[in-house]
Amino acid sequence: MHTETKWNGKNKAVTFSFDDGVTQDIRLVEMFNKYGLKGTFNLNSDFLSRDGSLERNGRIVRHDKIAVSKVAHVYAGHEVAVHTLTHPNLTTLPEEEIVRQVERDRLALSEMAGYEVVGMAYPCGGVNNDDRVAAIIKERTGVRYARTITSTNSFDEQENLYRFNPSVYYIAEDLEEVVDRFLSLEADRPRLLYIWGHSYEMDAQYITWEEFERICQKLAGHEDIFYGTNKEVLLDP
Repeated sequence: MHTETKWNGKNKAVTFSFDDGVTQDIRLVEMFNKYGLKGTFNLNSDFLSRDGSLERNGRIVRHDKIAVSKVAHVYAGHEVAVHTLTHPNLTTLPEEEIVRQVERDRLALSEMAGYEVVGMAYPCGGVNNDDRVAAIIKERTGVRYARTITSTNSFDEQENLYRFNPSVYYIAEDLEEVVDRFLSLEADRPRLLYIWGHSYEMDAQYITWEEFERICQKLAGHEDIFYGTNKEVLLDP
């Protein structure tokens, strides 16, 4: 894991992770770029270029997916990562289908992005990962880390990168409290703030675009913080 010399010599790091590859990511990437923040975007390659909608928070929101031809451009400067081919709950699947869902997605996304994709976020809500699935992914795919949806409200290092828990879901009521607590830390060891979500949730107003931009502005520009993609903060260079 990281030592005192990681993250360009800094002991604090911030990263973001957003799922599904929806067109709202375009606006989110622009926001990250404005504030010098870095994100990882987890895509279902079989669903790219498809249009759709969802009902969330009493609103109908667009759930249109980024076009295959635009993946490299939209996410330039950030990281593309695995979210499986078709978003199943992997804990319900046999081993060969887990491998197919993960590795075929990884290879397809690598071709689209123009570099080897090595990250992942588990798809589906509820209990979407377990030790069996994590072991299969570690042993039989090219994935090197995989994020859960279990928030810790913590910034501590974690040993298991194949069941890596984020700090906070960005629509959580305590998001700003977690951010403020992280910013106030005087870290004598590596501490990571890992925020995750889906960009379409801002259209559903679980959190507004304006509210989240204020969070991004608050996090930006601190000399003691390293801003990186999931790969940059979780894996050794």
